[in-house]
Amino acid sequence: MASKRRLFSTFRSLQHDNPLGLPRSGTPPSFPRRRGLPEKRKIRDVKKVIAVSSAKGGVGKSTIAVNLALSFARRGIRTGILDTDIFGPSIPTLLNLSGEPRLDDNNCLIPLTNYGLKSMSMGYLLPQPEPSPSSPSTTPHESGRLPMDTTPISWRGLMVTKAMHQLLHSVSWGPLDVLFLDLPPGTGDVQLTINQEIVLDGAVIVTTPQDIALRDAVRGFGMFQRMDVPVLGMVRNMAFFACPECGHQTKIFSHGLHQHDHGNGNGDGKGGEREGDWGVLAECKRHGIELLGDIPLDARVCEDADRGVPTVVAEERDGKSARKEAFVGIAEKVAKKVGIEW
Repeated sequence: MASKRRLFSTFRSLQHDNPLGLPRSGTPPSFPRRRGLPEKRKIRDVKKVIAVSSAKGGVGKSTIAVNLALSFARRGIRTGILDTDIFGPSIPTLLNLSGEPRLDDNNCLIPLTNYGLKSMSMGYLLPQPEPSPSSPSTTPHESGRLPMDTTPISWRGLMVTKAMHQLLHSVSWGPLDVLFLDLPPGTGDVQLTINQEIVLDGAVIVTTPQDIALRDAVRGFGMFQRMDVPVLGMVRNMAFFACPECGHQTKIFSHGLHQHDHGNGNGDGKGGEREGDWGVLAECKRHGIELLGDIPLDARVCEDADRGVPTVVAEERDGKSARKEAFVGIAEKVAKKVGIEW
């Protein structure tokens, strides 16, 4: 199908009914207006849709979402990822992608692809930053990093809702086996729009061992429960620090575990640990959801993400990578839960 350059500008056409400034000509998908809540529908040409949520910022949700999606893509499963964070898009950086998306004959956005993974993000629709004059490199491939994008988006709720509607229904994904939605923090406009407009096959909730992050994760679980979206399980990020020399695991954050004695009951303090009445494991048990797996706290995971080569790709040929295996193991569980052959 012939494609054409983008002939629109997000900031050229700031209208409530068309915040992304998509062209009006052609035959974009249209949906009849009805009173009350919108009717849920499938995303065109997409078999399964999985949301990755945390309801909390700064817990590594986008990094986990990208690595899960890449785990699927590297298995030959047709996979895409949609960055639904309007105000702070992360996918362009994580996938080392930039540039204006093209349009198909129906004026739908054509996703950008890297590492075999299709992607769409608000970050692709923003004015592209100029390279720094002090840097000798002029392209991302030469420098290894994309120029820093500092363009703010200051939109009210209605603009965000309409933009989300366009990203959900005006992207030409082609045939996909699974589409991951990288949700923004919170339980607000974007989450409600997604839950009300499309059929979600499941949600993965990301948290850290800290109680303050877990509280928000449980709120996110409550939101999906109210919307009748099945929660596939919870992922505990930054679960432990593994010593690169000896492999010893140190749990930096509290896990809701208590010490207990084995056998003689003499209280010598040499017992093991048992699950307490709080913490990630306790909350999973309380709400009847599975702990899908732990992701270690490792500087290399952050470094891989910052340079646009996520861990699943960066360590693909390393058969002993605990970091890569953690992501792949969780992805396999998610695939089986939604009926995708692994």
